[in-house]
Amino acid sequence: MQVNALLARIATWVLAAVIGVVYGVAGTIGQAVVWGVVPVGLLIAATGFTALLIAVRALTGERASALACGLGAMVATLLFANEGPGGSVVVPAPPEGAAITPGLIWTFLVPLVAALVVAWPSASRLRSTN
Repeated sequence: MQVNALLARIATWVLAAVIGVVYGVAGTIGQAVVWGVVPVGLLIAATGFTALLIAVRALTGERASALACGLGAMVATLLFANEGPGGSVVVPAPPEGAAITPGLIWTFLVPLVAALVVAWPSASRLRSTN
């Protein structure tokens, strides 16, 4: 019985990592959408990624699954932030004179949100101590 539980947990971690990779790719590509001066793509990608990690942690009840999902998104973001084989770049560096771009914010936001969701105290432990 213990082996089946361990295999189920490992499968959950792998599935969470794959979901993180998929969302990391989508968020990395989508963060570049800007309407006027409003970075709509970044806002949607950040909100969706935060909701995804919170949902994974809430549904599985463990930090490891949220960590696997966050790591998957980080790997995808870092892979797509580099120059591709044809020379294309999904997340360009800030232009000369500009301090920050939505792509740069997204690159740092992914690990920050993952760390916050994983480190957040468990609600069930807070309720049981009162």
